[in-house]
Amino acid sequence: MKRFALLLALLALVGPVQAADWPRWQGPAGTGRIPTGWKVPASLPAAPRVLWRVPVGLGQGSPVVAGGKVFYLDNQEGKEVAHAASADTGTELWRVTLDDVFADSGSPPGPRGTPTVDGDRVYVLSCRGEFRCLQVTDGRQVWRTNFMKDFGAPALLEAGDMPGTTRHGHTASPLIDGDRMVMPVGGQPGASMVCFNKRDGRVLWKSQDDVPGHTGPVMATLGGVRHLVCYTSAALIGLAPADGALLWRVPIKTLYGRHVTTPAVVGDTVVVGSYTAGLIGVRVGKGKGGLTAEVAWNDRSLGIDFSSPVAVGAHVYCIGPGGRLFCVEARTGARAWVEVGFFSGMLEAGFAAFLVAGPNLLILAEGGQLMLVPATPAGCKLLAKTQACGKNWCSPAYADGKLTLRDDKELLCLELIR
Repeated sequence: MKRFALLLALLALVGPVQAADWPRWQGPAGTGRIPTGWKVPASLPAAPRVLWRVPVGLGQGSPVVAGGKVFYLDNQEGKEVAHAASADTGTELWRVTLDDVFADSGSPPGPRGTPTVDGDRVYVLSCRGEFRCLQVTDGRQVWRTNFMKDFGAPALLEAGDMPGTTRHGHTASPLIDGDRMVMPVGGQPGASMVCFNKRDGRVLWKSQDDVPGHTGPVMATLGGVRHLVCYTSAALIGLAPADGALLWRVPIKTLYGRHVTTPAVVGDTVVVGSYTAGLIGVRVGKGKGGLTAEVAWNDRSLGIDFSSPVAVGAHVYCIGPGGRLFCVEARTGARAWVEVGFFSGMLEAGFAAFLVAGPNLLILAEGGQLMLVPATPAGCKLLAKTQACGKNWCSPAYADGKLTLRDDKELLCLELIR
C-alpha cells in the first residue's frame, strides 16, 4: 500500500500524460505544427515501413488519429461514409453513411472534409452540408443538422460559376473553443458562420451573410484581442467568440471565391492566399473605435491554390504557382527565397501538404513523395525524400512517430521513427 501511495504521489507531481493525438485538421493546434516535445524524424527512410494498409473509396479529406482510432471519410457505392478504424492495424471498427456523394466538374466524387475529434465525440461533414456529431466508440449519432435544410445554405452546383461552397461543396472543419463550436454554414440570412453548443447542437449565435470558403475558422490573438479569424468566399473577417459580432472585415474577392487556405497567424499579421488574388498579409491592430485591419502587402505572383501555408518564426512556407516552394516574411511579404522547380514531376493540380516537424518541414507532394526540408529563411535544401503513397490531396496525421495518410486507393500508416 505504501508503494502504491508513493506511485500515486509521483504521478501527481508529474501531471497527466498527454496523448499523442492528431485529432483535427492540421493537428492539435490547427497550425500544421507537430507539438514541441514530440519525437520528429531527422531524416526519412529510403523505403518507409508500412505498418498497415487498407483499401478506401475516393475522397479528398484527411484522416485524423485520436484515442487509438483513425477517423476518415470516403465514397462507398455513391454514398459519403464516415469510418473509424484501429490505429494499430487499420481494422475497421464502425462506419456510418452520411449522405449522397457530391461531384463537381473538377474533382473525383467523394467527401472532402476532415473529421474533428473532441473527447468522446467525432464531428463529420458531407459535401452537401449534412453535419453530425457521433460517438467515437460506436458511431452512434448524438445530434445532427443540415446546412441547406436547417439554415438555408445555397444549393450546390455540379457546374457553373457560383462562389465558394456552392461550387465545390462543404469542406471546412469546425473550431472548438470550450463548449462552443463554430462552423462555416452559409445560411441566409445572417448565418454565414454559426456557433453551436458542441454537446447538443443548440445554436448559440449566427453571424454574417457570406457564402463560406473552404476552410474553417481559427482562433488568434490579434491587436491584443482574442477572436475568430474566418476566410469566407468574399473576405477575411474577425468575429467575437462570445456573440459573433463583426470586429473587422477585409474584402478579398476572387474568381469563384475559391478560398481554401487556412489562415496562418504570425504576430498581428494573418497570411492567406488565393490562386487569383496571390499571397496576402492582413495586419490587425487596435484603433480608437476598436480593432482595425488592412492589407499590409499582396504578392500576386505567389498565388496559393489549395495548399495551406505554415508559419515558423517570422516566416511562412508554402507552394506557389508552377511548383515553386517559397519562404516569405509574414509581416512584410519580403521573399526570403523561392525555389523554382522544387516539385518538378511531383504535381498535377499543384497541391502539397506541409507539417512543421521541429526545425524542419515535412512535405507531402501530390504525387505521394514525402520530403524533409529545413524551415529556415537562409535557403532551401532537400534533406531527404521517399515515396510514401500514390496520388493524393491529403494532409497526413502524425502521431507517435507514425504518419497516417491516404491516397486515391488506400489508407496507410508509415513508421517514420523506430
